[in-house]
Amino acid sequence: MRNNRNMTCFVSVILLLLLAACSINVKKEKNGEDKQVDINTLVGGIHVSKGVNPEEVGLPIYPGAKLQEKGSGDDKSANVNISGFGYGLKVVALEYASNDAPDKIIAFYKDQLKRYGNVILCHTSSLHVNTDVKKHDDEAHELTCEGDSGRDVELKVGTQQNQHIVAVEPSGSGASFSLVYVRTHGKDAEI
Repeated sequence: MRNNRNMTCFVSVILLLLLAACSINVKKEKNGEDKQVDINTLVGGIHVSKGVNPEEVGLPIYPGAKLQEKGSGDDKSANVNISGFGYGLKVVALEYASNDAPDKIIAFYKDQLKRYGNVILCHTSSLHVNTDVKKHDDEAHELTCEGDSGRDVELKVGTQQNQHIVAVEPSGSGASFSLVYVRTHGKDAEI
């Protein structure tokens, strides 16, 4: 009985120390909406920002494309970093629209993505991002197509731990497209 009480006391003290070491910082936009949120604890952190620098995606913006406006409560750009317990995830995403046909955008990005390796082309009905960190973090886990049907096109290059994705969706006479960079790591790597 005494051991249970000592263990409960010990766990309570640890939880209090963890909560005391937690910091939350929120930066607001002029209209009062959250622009950036940073949460830090002794065991990791979460950093989310709507202010995305297009260079962080590692790809140029298609000529003449316009950044999609926020609509129906969804932000069209994000920079998310999560780390803790030997795991890290960074996702940078931007969504654009163009009056050009999807084929032109696909050809442009297929050429741009070649600098990162072999580009795979997938036909999908929604964006698929695999962020699994395998037990053997030093192994490269190649990207694959998740299903092969749909009118949308995904161009992928890299590995599951370090990938660039361009998802193109027909929209009227033009297209909307997303640029996504994903980087994951296990216990012995940094983002």
